[in-house]
Amino acid sequence: VQLVESGGGLVQAGGSLRLSCTTVGAFFVFMGWYRQTHSNQRELIAATSQHNITNYAASVKGRFTISRDIDKNIVYLQMNNLKPEDTAVYYCAADTREYFLRFALPVSEIVYWGQGTQVIVSS
Repeated sequence: VQLVESGGGLVQAGGSLRLSCTTVGAFFVFMGWYRQTHSNQRELIAATSQHNITNYAASVKGRFTISRDIDKNIVYLQMNNLKPEDTAVYYCAADTREYFLRFALPVSEIVYWGQGTQVIVSS
């Protein structure tokens, strides 16, 4: 099983980026995006179910949108109105448990990860 990410880069504050994560070799009911800075733990910022039930961290709600193309097995993260504090490495993750959608799984319990993609937002 592989989760392959793309779409990171450098953008000015107020700009937009779209991240993509393609899952190869399996289908997961729950998919999501984490991010991690040098000084912080990896945090879940958006999650979705196969039926497009979504959940967001307060820090990104209203600016980021997670979506899925079930047929292509791709999950997206549309990031709008980006801020310098959004600068981080973004990781795609997958799980089979509903606790994932509720942001209730410890990071240590997540087995399936993408390789990470860097997002840098300049002020």
